[in-house]
Amino acid sequence: MTGNALRLAATILLVITACTSTPEDAVTTADRSQSATRYLALGDSYTTGESVDPDERWPVHLARQLENSGFSFVDVQIVARTGWTTSELAEGIDGADPAGPFDLVTLLIGVNNQFRGLDLDEYRAEFERLVDRAIGFAGGDPTRVIVVSIPDWGVTPFAAGYPSDVIATEIDAFNSVGENGVIRAGAHWVDITTVSRSDEPGLVAGDGLHPSGAQYQAWVDLILPVALQALG
Repeated sequence: MTGNALRLAATILLVITACTSTPEDAVTTADRSQSATRYLALGDSYTTGESVDPDERWPVHLARQLENSGFSFVDVQIVARTGWTTSELAEGIDGADPAGPFDLVTLLIGVNNQFRGLDLDEYRAEFERLVDRAIGFAGGDPTRVIVVSIPDWGVTPFAAGYPSDVIATEIDAFNSVGENGVIRAGAHWVDITTVSRSDEPGLVAGDGLHPSGAQYQAWVDLILPVALQALG
C-alpha cells in the first residue's frame, strides 16, 4: 500500500472512531467533596487513553500519584476524544462546559493537526487560545496549567510505511510552537516526546499506535514534579 493510501485509510479510521465515541467528560469517582483537588485534563486520544484500560490513562495515573504524595482526593474531569484537533477540542470544551475553577489543568493537543497536514500558523493561533482557556479554568493562574508535548507516533508499528523522519520533523515544529506559546503565557511545559521515541519494549498499546499504560506511567514520572510545584 502506498504512503498516500495508508494516510487515507488511517484518516478514515480516525474519523470513524471520533464519530462513534463520546467525550471523556468524567470523574474517577462520584464523590466530589469540598476538600477535593479539582483537576481538568484537556486533549485527544492520548488524554482519553485510547486502547488502554481507564485506570491506565495518564491523567488517572497522575491523580493517583498526587494522592500518594499527600493529596487526600483528586477529582479528575477529562474532556478529550480520539481524533480531535485544536479546533475540535475547543468545540468539545464548549459542549462539556466544565465548571471552574480547577486547582490543576493539563493540555495535550496537536497530533491530529500534524497528521491531517493542517497549517502550523493556524495551529499556533488555536493552540494559544486553548492555553488561554486552560488558564481561565485554573482561575486565571497560569502556574496551575501544565501543557504536555505531542508524542511522536512515527516510531510506532502503525507508522510503518510513513516517512518517520518527516513525521519527527513536523512533530518537533508543532512542539516548538507549543512550547514558545506556553512560555509566553507563563504556564508549565513538560516534554514527553523523548520518552515516546524510546525503542524500549512494552511502551506501545495493542493497537500499535497509542502509548501503553507503561509509557503513560513514564510520562507521569516527568509530569508529577511539575504538578506538585503547580499545586504547592
